[in-house]
Amino acid sequence: MPELPEVETFARALKPELVGSTILSADLRWARTLAIPSPAQFRKQVAGQKIVDVSRRAKYLVIHLKDYNLLIHLRMSGDLVIRTGKIRAEKHDRLLLHLSGNKTLAFNDTRKFGRVWLTDQPEKILGKLGPEPLEKDFTARWLFENLHTRKRQLKPLLLDQSFIAGLGNIYTDECLHIAKLHPLALSNTVKLEQAEALHKAIRAVLKEGIRRNGASIDWVYRGGDFQNHFRVYDQDGKPCPVCGTTIQKFTVGQRGTHVCPKCQVLERK
Repeated sequence: MPELPEVETFARALKPELVGSTILSADLRWARTLAIPSPAQFRKQVAGQKIVDVSRRAKYLVIHLKDYNLLIHLRMSGDLVIRTGKIRAEKHDRLLLHLSGNKTLAFNDTRKFGRVWLTDQPEKILGKLGPEPLEKDFTARWLFENLHTRKRQLKPLLLDQSFIAGLGNIYTDECLHIAKLHPLALSNTVKLEQAEALHKAIRAVLKEGIRRNGASIDWVYRGGDFQNHFRVYDQDGKPCPVCGTTIQKFTVGQRGTHVCPKCQVLERK
């Protein structure tokens, strides 16, 4: 599943291609791709809408239209591609938006988990999300205080989009390794200096992920380079880049999790 850096990469790449274009028509090729509204309403409401901006909120791509917001969650295998000229729908295309300028925005999704919302009230979908980890209101003090309002294992909490928006399996493993925190440590046991280290790690890892256009670890996501710089994620059996201890993999909340047993010691209370 694409995380914050991958979705940010999509947003930055699509923005210059889409802004200023008008949606002429929509070809919804798999109805369940659309979360809201109904297919008939969607086709009617989206036609004639001018694209005024493209941004990201958490793992959602947000296409700002004149009167609505088009929210896209790529989930496991969603991909967004601009095609030019006369096109024929491809096998896994779920939604085609035909645009002015002889362009088409194709939402291709092999596994059919991706979803699209067309709404004039985006806060109903996005309002329950936690703070953006690269924004100013996400501070080390906020992190420390909010870790201590909960008593949860660190990794599941960091993956909770209502706690912090945008982190997923890859970047959480990388952040926890840099901060020398074990994924199973309880959030309310984290000391202030550890919260400060985690805050710094989160921001540094996400910025580096964006700089490298995300991680390309599936056939869908093109051009990313961050997978070549993983510290622990998908590195089980390899030496820790800090101490040389063999990276271990285990499961936390049904997620494959990677740690250095020497750098990330789980303190038993």
